Amino acid sequence: MSTPSPRHFLTLLDLSPNELNWVINRAIELKNIRRQGTVYEPFRNQVLGMIFEKSSTRTRVSFESGMAQLGGHAIFLSSKDTQLGRGEPIIDSAKVISSMVDIIMIRTFSHRQVEEFAAHSKVPVINALTDDYHPCQLLADIQTFVEHRGSIKGKTVTWVGDGNNMCHSFMNAAKQFDFKLNIACPDGYLPNAALMASNADRVTLIQNPKHAVVGSHLVVTDTWASMGQEDEKKAREAAFVNHQVNPQLMDLAQPDALFMHCLPAYRGLEISHNMFDDPRSVVYDEAENRLHAQKALMEFLLLHPQTH
Repeated sequence: MSTPSPRHFLTLLDLSPNELNWVINRAIELKNIRRQGTVYEPFRNQVLGMIFEKSSTRTRVSFESGMAQLGGHAIFLSSKDTQLGRGEPIIDSAKVISSMVDIIMIRTFSHRQVEEFAAHSKVPVINALTDDYHPCQLLADIQTFVEHRGSIKGKTVTWVGDGNNMCHSFMNAAKQFDFKLNIACPDGYLPNAALMASNADRVTLIQNPKHAVVGSHLVVTDTWASMGQEDEKKAREAAFVNHQVNPQLMDLAQPDALFMHCLPAYRGLEISHNMFDDPRSVVYDEAENRLHAQKALMEFLLLHPQTH
């Protein structure tokens, strides 16, 4: 009897809307289990391989802590340890590493590399960030919204800033969780055109942030210069000067609108110095929820991949 192919999580489109909602609800349950001090260890003797070509704070801590809390172990492999595609072929790395661990997460530059790795892996592969997508962050974001405001279905979200991997993942989220998305990006920094076109029924480009946030239930931003774009920092600061999220901009959104940022944040640039302390900001809840959402995701991929 052949072993079923593993389920992977490379973008939000890899799970159905029902499966994604299961993960969100399970994340909330796992958060409560942890806060109650209940021991829950379904991953005893199981190992998570963590491959990092890009550095991280929240991604490493949340995945490593999550695996430990569920009774498993995590192995950290930095770019010095693996060097995907720069030495050993990806197919060889995928086959060898996946023969020794139970689940793998990869944080790297090229999305194609993650796709190729998953194609040859014997175990589930999670995209923990590529230049194109950051789906794990979206799980945490949706969980945070659900906890504070209930279902995001039918709501309006506004993305302010760079048309980057987070913006792309919010477009996928709009499709999977059924909400409207306004995008406020300056010329020269727009998101992927094909992705915009394929989501034209629910994604609207409104480049002026003051117009884009009107009626929004959630406003989200990110750093203007992502990892690997440090040499563009000055040019980007000039281009994004009118795209700062501050309390005055939030005042144009719905009265109960929330503000999110995936961190790290640069106060005085993409957000004002006082935005983090604004009562509409749920940034720290959002950051903590990386832990719970990823625990739920790993539980789904390892224990329930065919049941939802």
